[in-house]
Amino acid sequence: MKISKQEVEHVARLARLDLSDAEVEKMTGQLDTILQYVAKLDELDTTGVAVTTHSQDVVNAFRDDEVRESLPREKALAAGSRQNGEAFVVPKVIG
Repeated sequence: MKISKQEVEHVARLARLDLSDAEVEKMTGQLDTILQYVAKLDELDTTGVAVTTHSQDVVNAFRDDEVRESLPREKALAAGSRQNGEAFVVPKVIG
């Protein structure tokens, strides 16, 4: 195996995953299969093959930044269920 049960348990702990023994066994087998496949891909000669990040040509679809008038505060606040005239009022989530 390319990956051990202990390595899977370590990564699960880091990810704060509570895996049962059966899930650790299953995950170890699945990850080992993936790593074996990646090792097989490493055997391929990719000399002369262009590096790609997408399967299709991708162009930048962003528009140029353009200064425009902002939405007036009163109109924006009118869309909120609770506001104090200055900002939206939301429940406190941090003590």
